Amino acid sequence: MPSGDRGRELWPPLPYVDWKDTLYAVHRWTQVVGKMRLALTPLVNHWWNSTLVVTPRGLTTLMIPSGDDAFQIDFDFVDHELVVVTSRGGRSAIPLLPMSVAQFYRQVLELLARLGVPDPGILPVPVEVATAIPFMDDLEVRPYDREKVRRFQDVLIRTQFVFDRFRADFLGKASPPQFFWGGFDLASARFSGRRGPAYAGGSAPNVHIHVMHEAYSHELIAAGFWLGSDDTPRPEFYSYAMPAPPGLAEATIGPESAGWVAARGEFILPYDAMRTAADPAATLLTFLQSTYDVAADLGAWDRPLLEERPRCDCVRLPSSSHADG
Repeated sequence: MPSGDRGRELWPPLPYVDWKDTLYAVHRWTQVVGKMRLALTPLVNHWWNSTLVVTPRGLTTLMIPSGDDAFQIDFDFVDHELVVVTSRGGRSAIPLLPMSVAQFYRQVLELLARLGVPDPGILPVPVEVATAIPFMDDLEVRPYDREKVRRFQDVLIRTQFVFDRFRADFLGKASPPQFFWGGFDLASARFSGRRGPAYAGGSAPNVHIHVMHEAYSHELIAAGFWLGSDDTPRPEFYSYAMPAPPGLAEATIGPESAGWVAARGEFILPYDAMRTAADPAATLLTFLQSTYDVAADLGAWDRPLLEERPRCDCVRLPSSSHADG
């Protein structure tokens, strides 16, 4: 794994205060697009049907049904455009530029109409934000800093690499890394296989409590990457268990720069502490593994069942390129 100066090049700085206005815009834009996927796809447990997915160039909805046809919306943070393609061969794009949320929303609907895609009919109000200005009423022109957005994309890709490596060691039900546009975080979860107790906590701002009931219907340990907010103006990695087993707050985890935040009920690893470590990716993997270990042990998860691969009588294992034949 890259270390030292090379590691810091791969994990660029993302100071919240330097790009919070661009972040505001891109966050709302992803909500516009994510809500379209949510509106047109069947519910998958824990809202997995609503999330966006990291690509080499940005974020994608993957395929969305529209009657007997389909379309897909991609944020391209390399060429800085929003691209829509359809199953009928259509393709159209709009440039990502400084603009208001209202202008972006209007342009997306116009783009879909040009391609013959009906209005998805979303609820045009943002969620998981303290001040929920309806999209069409959000008229302030927001900046779009291409360099900061490209840095964000680089970090998403490298975070996904580490999350994928971490997920590979778990044999139970586990989500792929997914980009949740509500909280604007890349996250992944592992499940014990048991139902969780009825959720009795609070809800994120402007979010119906049923969203939380569906999200936490089963026991899980989740981890993710978040860009920060005005209240917490720094990017962070987080890890939590739902429900949190007794003793979790007092558990020892790694690395030393990580710790428990009681007010949020989760472990936190500051992004800057990770990116400036001798081996950033290994530091992040240590955080993911150690927080999972303590939560799974304290929660009495059946770890042999969930982690130990079945043995077979093969003389030798096939290479990955010949695994199917």
